[in-house]
Amino acid sequence: MRLTVLFCIQLFVFGSTVNSTVQAQPPKKSYQLVWSDEFNGQGLPDSTKWGYDVGTGSWGWGNNEQQYYTKDSLGNAKVSNGVLTITARNQKMVDKKYTSARLVTRGKAAWTYGKIEVRAKLPKGLGTWPAIWMLGTNIDSVGIGWPQCGEIDIMEHTGSRASKIDASVHTKNFNWPKNTQKTAATFLSDYGDAFHNYQLIWDAQTIVISIDDKPLLTVHNDGTGKNSWPFNDPCYLLLNLAMGGNYAGYEIDEKSLPATMQIDYVRVYQ
Repeated sequence: MRLTVLFCIQLFVFGSTVNSTVQAQPPKKSYQLVWSDEFNGQGLPDSTKWGYDVGTGSWGWGNNEQQYYTKDSLGNAKVSNGVLTITARNQKMVDKKYTSARLVTRGKAAWTYGKIEVRAKLPKGLGTWPAIWMLGTNIDSVGIGWPQCGEIDIMEHTGSRASKIDASVHTKNFNWPKNTQKTAATFLSDYGDAFHNYQLIWDAQTIVISIDDKPLLTVHNDGTGKNSWPFNDPCYLLLNLAMGGNYAGYEIDEKSLPATMQIDYVRVYQ
C-alpha cells in the first residue's frame, strides 16, 4: 500500500485527495465464479491459495509500520468455523514489538478484470490498519516497480480514523507521493461489529469499488496509456492487518490487542 522501488506496499494518503466520479453504477455483466476461499477448513490458511509476505519489508513496508509479519503462525493467521482470522498481537519479533500476518495470492493466483468480493469484519483499536488490496504481478519486473505496477485499495481503515473506510487507486501518474491518487471515503459505524462486503468490479475501461453493493469510488481509463492505467495486466490479492505507521499513526492502544480482522470469504468472478 505504499512507497517502494522494486516492490509495492501500502499507501498513505496525505492531506487532500483527488476524487474520481462517485456513485456511478458498476457495469452490468454476467459473472461466473472462477476462484474462491470459503475458509471451511481448520488451522493454517490453504497453502495452495495463499502465501505470505514475511518480516518488516523496507522501511517498515514503506510506511514505518510497527509489526513483523509472520508465516505459518496460527497466532497470526488461522482458519476456524468458516472464518479466516488475521490477528495482530503484542508480541516481540526481531526488532518489532507486534506481530501480524499479510496473506497474498502472488505466485498462486492473479486476475485481469472481473469482480472480487471479500466479506470482512474489521478490527477496533487505535493503531490498527487492515487492508484488502491488489498489486500488479509485474511489480518486480525490471523498469516497473511501484507505482508503475498499479495498486487497487478495495478497503483501508485505521483505528485513528474509526468508521472511515477508504478506497483508492494508485498509478505512476496518480499516487500518494504526488497527492494525485484517486480516492474516496465513506463511514461505517458498525465496521468492527458486523461483516460487510468489500467489492471491486474491474474491466478494461473502469474500476468500481463498492461496499455492500453501494458504489464508493469509480475510476475511468483516460486512454493515455500505462502510466495512468496499468490495469490491463494481471493483479494479485493481499489481505493484511498492519500496526501503526505513517497512515495509521504512531499511537497504539495496546489494551485493544490482540486485534482481529475476520474474513468470511473471498470470491473472484469473471
